[in-house]
Amino acid sequence: MPAAFLPSPASSVWHLGPVPVRAFALCMVAGVLAGLWLTDRRYRKANGRDGEILRVATVAVPVGLVGARIYSVITNADIYFGAGRDWVDVFKVWNGGLGVAGAVAAGALAAWVYCRRTGIELGPLALAAAPALPVAQAIAVWGNWFNQDLYGSPSGLPWAVVIDPAHRAAGYQAVATFQPIFLYESILYLLVAAAVSFGIRRFMLTGDLAFALYAGLYATTRFVAEAQRVDNSPRLLGLRTDEIAMFAIMLVAWSYLLAVHYRRYRRPVLRPAAEAARRTGPVLRARSDTAVAEELAQEELAVSSGGDQGAPERPAAPLPAETGPRSAGAGPLPTGLGLLPAVPADDALPSANMQH
Repeated sequence: MPAAFLPSPASSVWHLGPVPVRAFALCMVAGVLAGLWLTDRRYRKANGRDGEILRVATVAVPVGLVGARIYSVITNADIYFGAGRDWVDVFKVWNGGLGVAGAVAAGALAAWVYCRRTGIELGPLALAAAPALPVAQAIAVWGNWFNQDLYGSPSGLPWAVVIDPAHRAAGYQAVATFQPIFLYESILYLLVAAAVSFGIRRFMLTGDLAFALYAGLYATTRFVAEAQRVDNSPRLLGLRTDEIAMFAIMLVAWSYLLAVHYRRYRRPVLRPAAEAARRTGPVLRARSDTAVAEELAQEELAVSSGGDQGAPERPAAPLPAETGPRSAGAGPLPTGLGLLPAVPADDALPSANMQH
């Protein structure tokens, strides 16, 4: 045993009279409270209404606990449904067995349904919760320290954790200190919280992208940590069941982020004029005063060169006046801007009586 090490707690259960109090449950509760406090603080800082996070939590937290139990039962099915096991143990929550990933998934689903039914905008809530969830997990994971069930290979490092013989994996009975995977996970979850918070500020992430980023980083961290474990845990196809679950979350989260990134940056960028033309048709532009003056000069030259051929002299079109409402006696609109066709005055039109 190394000279310096991290000791394991002597007990993970205390009794208040006939009521057992488990350290793992206390760590879970502390994590939930810390996550709610941080979420509420971020939400109100973003001009969210007071008490709204608490109302959502009254639905999300109980459903999350149910999801945590379901996740634990699925990933440890042999403990409850294996040979010689009693399936009634599924309901004995006081014996332990809660999965944080299941709590997050079920709680998020319950929050989504509640927000849809009550008209609460889900985007700002997800932005507030995304960095707070890994902070809650960083606290809750310390419950494994009390249970002595989340450790890695043998180690002589000063921060190696002591595991009692009753909790050591098969083949490691002669080793006393191991890598503290729970400690590494706790530190990594805090880094995930910092990374998500930075991504929200730096890239102006929306609520769905922030939550997907959190899910991807969390699943990647947990997948790597699970691969370092040597304690007993159920396996499927050569992988731990928790590794399979984390891989599925990684696949969904990172695929969603890549799909949004591809859709955003592959969209053609149109200039403002082209965008307006695409939406409303071609944009008419008035000719400049210089172009109008040149046209008038050419017409006067053509009239003067024609001599006395009886051609009436065309009056020069007035230059465009200032914009704004026109009075009734302001005269006809100018026709030299290329927008309106020339309309002859009423006295120039042939009278119907002249045809008789």
